[in-house]
Amino acid sequence: MANTHEPTPADSAGKPAQRVVVSHLKDATFDRGLREFFEYRDLGVAQATAGAYSVHVIRALDGHESSGVPHLHQLDFQFVYVLQGWVEFEYEQTGVVRLERGDSVYQPPGVRHREIRHSADLEMLEVVAPASFHTATLEKI
Repeated sequence: MANTHEPTPADSAGKPAQRVVVSHLKDATFDRGLREFFEYRDLGVAQATAGAYSVHVIRALDGHESSGVPHLHQLDFQFVYVLQGWVEFEYEQTGVVRLERGDSVYQPPGVRHREIRHSADLEMLEVVAPASFHTATLEKI
């Protein structure tokens, strides 16, 4: 679980105060999230930034296959970095992309995509802004 510390003062533009946040693996918990075949570790950034950003570790749930459902996210920023294992995504106008350990992808706002398959040991770091956003399920990419 992430530990947050006292907020820093609001900046000159009046943005909400942010906090230092520390997340230790030894204290980590993984919860169910957006996808039923993954579990998510919240790193505390959403709380520390008053919802401006969210950073979490996503890992494959043992024995669960991806659904392959096309979708899009209504957000401002989404970035994925593979920590271990591999994952295959399909993107509109790009096609199928395989990401392995050390690979990353920036997914533009509103890009149609789907997760095709992943390794059993998949772990990814994902950064999104804002922390809360809408996901629309689609019929096709």
